[in-house]
Amino acid sequence: MAAAAVSEPWPELELAERERRRELLLTGPGLEERVRAAGGRLPPRLFTLPLLHYLEVSGCGSLRAPGPGLAQGLPQLHSLVLRRNALGPGLSPELGPLLALRVLDLSGNALEALPPGQGLGPAEPPGLPQLQSLNLSGNRLRELPADLARCAPRLQSLNLTGNCLDAFPAALFSPGALPLLSELAAADNCLRELSPDIAHLASLKTLDLSNNQLSEIPAELADCPKLKEVNFRGNKLRDKRLEKMVSGCQTKSILEYLRVGGRGCGRGKGAEKEDGGKKRRERKQRRESGEGEEEATDAARLLLRVLHVSENPSPLTVRVSPEVRDVRPYIVGAVVRGMDLRPGNALKRFLTSQTRLHEDLCGKRTAATIATHDLRALRGPLLYATQPPQDLKIVPLGRKEAKAKELVRQLQLEAEEQRKQKKRQSVSGLHRYLHLLDGKENYPCLMDADGDVISFPPITNSEKTKIKKTTSDLFLEVTSATSLQICKDVMDTLILKMAEMNKYTSENKEEGSLSDTEADAVSGQLSDPQVNPGAGKDGQSPLVVEQVRVVDLEGSLKVVYPSKADLAAAPPHVTVLR
Repeated sequence: MAAAAVSEPWPELELAERERRRELLLTGPGLEERVRAAGGRLPPRLFTLPLLHYLEVSGCGSLRAPGPGLAQGLPQLHSLVLRRNALGPGLSPELGPLLALRVLDLSGNALEALPPGQGLGPAEPPGLPQLQSLNLSGNRLRELPADLARCAPRLQSLNLTGNCLDAFPAALFSPGALPLLSELAAADNCLRELSPDIAHLASLKTLDLSNNQLSEIPAELADCPKLKEVNFRGNKLRDKRLEKMVSGCQTKSILEYLRVGGRGCGRGKGAEKEDGGKKRRERKQRRESGEGEEEATDAARLLLRVLHVSENPSPLTVRVSPEVRDVRPYIVGAVVRGMDLRPGNALKRFLTSQTRLHEDLCGKRTAATIATHDLRALRGPLLYATQPPQDLKIVPLGRKEAKAKELVRQLQLEAEEQRKQKKRQSVSGLHRYLHLLDGKENYPCLMDADGDVISFPPITNSEKTKIKKTTSDLFLEVTSATSLQICKDVMDTLILKMAEMNKYTSENKEEGSLSDTEADAVSGQLSDPQVNPGAGKDGQSPLVVEQVRVVDLEGSLKVVYPSKADLAAAPPHVTVLR
């Protein structure tokens, strides 16, 4: 009887255990009271679900500590999201070791310090050896653990925005300490100094230290070999020219200024300009003279040409409503033109590659979700917002128009029927992702200028913008509840994969073309056959990637993709022209 009494308030745990679920989300108005009754901690029974890969507990003002047993009970955990709770001032006991964890989101809590024994995990051996993304934004941290780099040596994205930090630990920038770190965000802190040792971050691509108390920027920052984006706005720099530059100039200009030692130092601005102009002239001469013609021909088959917003007469823009912050805050978009999906099984390969990305890089849609649209079927600007389930209306792929509440209920019934018919707990298709909506009072959605919902992440797209064999121009979106960098990484991978597929299509003349009906069966779409003229010449299929700006409702830029830091890891046989 006692055991039944303890488990009764947690039906989610019983369901997860019965269905052998790998993902679990705990949220909603009833959660606070239950956690309070458990002493401000997660219930011990939660740590008896060893199959969990994804765990999210968010928006619980009574959750002060995860509780003992997490590391031992959830050894396969890949993503741990504990956003907008009351964790703090430390973590007791410490979280790790979590040997499989890749994503950790502790944003919006009350953490003040993460000392040994009350932090993320041990340093020797590393407590978080596979961790890639760490979000500590919106806490009260006064300092970072000195052994952070040893605890999480494979860290790629570190978000420290909105804390009380006045310095980085020296060990964070030690040679070889974080060889994979590509994104460092520490805006809205109290940082007074940036060490020259930051140059040891060999993979750093984006750095945001805006709205701090920095007075100088070390010249060594220009030695970061992959750095493409910096933000130092809101700092009172001693070098007033540099202060003006960080407010209005591109990253390249800022780094060149630092590289020559600032105003009146080094070789001087004129010499740098002369060298830059000489290199540009040499590149132009090589292109015009046809130097390396054979190599250029091969590269053209995997050509990615980036069209900047300033060069585009009608760029697509995504406006973001502030309420998505509490549901699914991150979105990245891109337009790709020149895709050839008509020959053979090209469309099937494209849809299959998207499914594989969802399974692998996207962590079965727990880390991110991809949506692809026929660009010609939508009208911009787009709006990314939230709606109550009873109001959100969409025509899902292969289904009739329905409100989200009805659609989710129908999918749940179908999932139960699947389990009965197959006599097993696992389900397939969209039914696998329904748990990601558990406890959400509002659902995220992307709408076009006509007010039609074209995407309902992480569940489905709209029939209106379905991809067909005749589609050549696409709008791609990636959304995430965990990280902007994950969105960018997924988008990079998707676009590079599209370039590979276009090359394969151009080099292999396939017969037995996949019909629209067969392709729709793969994607869950219904057919709408059209005829579209072929793209590309001489078997070559160049792709044009148009930048898409994501802005807030006032028009202020949040992110643009692809930026200079994106698509930087393209393999040698892919040529990216910017």
